[in-house]
Amino acid sequence: MKAMELCIQRARQTMNDNIGGPFGAAIVDAAGQVVAVASNLVLGTHDPTAHAEINAIRKACRVLETHDLGGCTLYASSYPCPMCLGAIMWANIRTVYYGCRPQDAAAIGFRDDFMYEFIRGNCQDAAVLHLEEMRREDCLELFKEYTAMEKEIY
Repeated sequence: MKAMELCIQRARQTMNDNIGGPFGAAIVDAAGQVVAVASNLVLGTHDPTAHAEINAIRKACRVLETHDLGGCTLYASSYPCPMCLGAIMWANIRTVYYGCRPQDAAAIGFRDDFMYEFIRGNCQDAAVLHLEEMRREDCLELFKEYTAMEKEIY
């Protein structure tokens, strides 16, 4: 598929430019048109969230002027990390085609597997991440105000 080839090309370019890892992503609309192609830019932007899938989603949303990419398909050179999976689901993308498996990323040193285990609750280590509820009642007021405004839930 053309979209996957674009992912691979973009990933190779930014990887060789030393501005990101070996990851690329593309978003294709329901008509089969490539809307966005992006790569991992973590090193070049000093932004740990600048993953290929996130960058492609942001770009596609700007191009299509929407926050809802339902009907679009995402192509990625590797299985999405937990952060990217969340972003894909928030964007309402229902189909993802990927190249490398999580084990392939782990084999070259990426720690996605550790994050999956943390999310599953198999590794609740406070040295990794401390989570603690605070001022819930005050924060619930925001939810009440939002509900009263009858705003869009996305």
